Amino acid sequence: MRLVKLLRGHVGEVIAVFALLLVQALCELSLPRYMSDIVNVGVVGSQAGNSAYLGHMALVMFAFCLGSLAAATLSGLTASRVAAAVSRDLRREVFAKVMSPSPAEVNEFSQSSLITRCTNDVQQIQNMIVIMLRMVMFAPVMGIVAVVQVMTMGGGLAWIVGAALLAVLGIVSVLFTLTMPRFKVMQSLVDRVNLVAREMLDGIMTIRAFGRQDHELKRFGAASGDLMGAQLFVNRAMTLMMPLMMLVMNLSTVAIVWFGSHGVAAGAMQAGDMMAFITYAMMIVMSFLVVSMVAVILPRAEVSVGRVQEVLDVEPAVRDPKDPVTPAADVPRGHLEFDHVSFHYPDAEGDVITDVSLTAAPGRVTAIVGSTGSGKSTLVQLVPRLYDATEGTIRLDGVDIRKMSLADLRSRVGYVPQQGFLFSGTIASNVAFGTDEAGETDLLHAIDVAQASELVSQKAEGLEAPITQGGTNVSGGQRQRLAIARALATHPEVLVLDDSFSALDYATDARLRQALAKEESDTAVLVVAQRIATVMGADQIVVLDEGRVVGRGTHEELLRTCPEYLEIAKSQLSEEELGLKEGE
Repeated sequence: MRLVKLLRGHVGEVIAVFALLLVQALCELSLPRYMSDIVNVGVVGSQAGNSAYLGHMALVMFAFCLGSLAAATLSGLTASRVAAAVSRDLRREVFAKVMSPSPAEVNEFSQSSLITRCTNDVQQIQNMIVIMLRMVMFAPVMGIVAVVQVMTMGGGLAWIVGAALLAVLGIVSVLFTLTMPRFKVMQSLVDRVNLVAREMLDGIMTIRAFGRQDHELKRFGAASGDLMGAQLFVNRAMTLMMPLMMLVMNLSTVAIVWFGSHGVAAGAMQAGDMMAFITYAMMIVMSFLVVSMVAVILPRAEVSVGRVQEVLDVEPAVRDPKDPVTPAADVPRGHLEFDHVSFHYPDAEGDVITDVSLTAAPGRVTAIVGSTGSGKSTLVQLVPRLYDATEGTIRLDGVDIRKMSLADLRSRVGYVPQQGFLFSGTIASNVAFGTDEAGETDLLHAIDVAQASELVSQKAEGLEAPITQGGTNVSGGQRQRLAIARALATHPEVLVLDDSFSALDYATDARLRQALAKEESDTAVLVVAQRIATVMGADQIVVLDEGRVVGRGTHEELLRTCPEYLEIAKSQLSEEELGLKEGE
């Protein structure tokens, strides 16, 4: 388990915590003995002798108190440091794991669940580590040494401590049985609340447009109510524990005083010994109480450990090769080839892409069209290896892309997804997101080609104009153009545009295609489009139907030879616009 490996990296600090806790326990366990001696011996002898003795004992006890305080402080700081460092490393590994798999593996967990696992679950683990280092290591030492002290004192009162311990264990066993199943349910309910909240925030405009605020509030209230019910049950059970424990401790104290006073009266024990016995008995009960409380709390942390481990155990289907290959320097750049490529999603019954072969060359535009669900987006997502083809080969510059390192491959491919997501920051930071080498001139050129110059000129801050998370302070078309500029700023060998013109008006669409044809003459452009007007001028158009290539050629050729393309074209443009004679 990864948590154990991370803790091994701090074994020196863990040993230091144990040593400090041992010092603290010995200091605290010495105090009742000195108090007993003060009570038993301090009243014997002359007044001056008593004063000197009491002063000496007070100094010794004060020294033990300072030692206990120093040890407790240092052990607490060290334990907190270890827990924080382990949780930091664990959080980083979980987040890195989320970043590494393909979307198929990430989709095994909901976004809200992944957020909960990276935050709430890791926090639970951090709290568990602190408790384990501070309490679980301290309580046994305290309890064992206190038991030894009680056994050596005699007085016939040990049975009271045994009865108290049995009562504590009985109470904890009942509470443990009742609360453990609820701990497992609570984390899933937290996921559900986060899921509903995130969905409502993402779809707030749609909710308002259809007047469904009350419905969504009721749905959120139901999810929140279920979580509240589980939390109330657990908290009430945990709240009930402390009064019961205090009752056991107080009854134990009364029993020790009652039976101890008879022993003192009979001369079987001294008053100071009885006081020490009470203190040691409370230490024993408290030690077992701490261990028992931890036993109740640990199941929740155990659930969190399991949930985090589930993410860490995901094996990404897309990974770097052991010995990556780089295209030869003398090979022309930007040649992309699909060689009998097929693909199906994990656990899917059939292929989404079946036996697709095509070639995209630099300076040429290859368009992919087809009806909804024909596999267009899936096909182009194979290029930057968001997924890996299940059959066939994709080559870039003559090299199988699975043999190239992911960093090298993705530095050569500029990918613009359907939804142009922008990050919180500025226009400059978003356009330069894919490269660290682009200067202001490069950024402005990419923005100009992407037809987004007007957006920059309208902002008083220019390139430093702020962009909110998701780009919610710009329009959909502006987001798409900035996403295209971001891809262009990397100077890719292959530019993949996955339906990236859908939010653009026809005039902007036309200007953008003309600019791309002029400026990206050494780049292979792969365009997925729904609008026929967007691809009419492409050098090659590939028509997909149910994942298979059913047509290939120019716009004019496909109008004559591909019924599927003709049907799509007629649904969008008139026969006059298509240059068809009536009846064709």
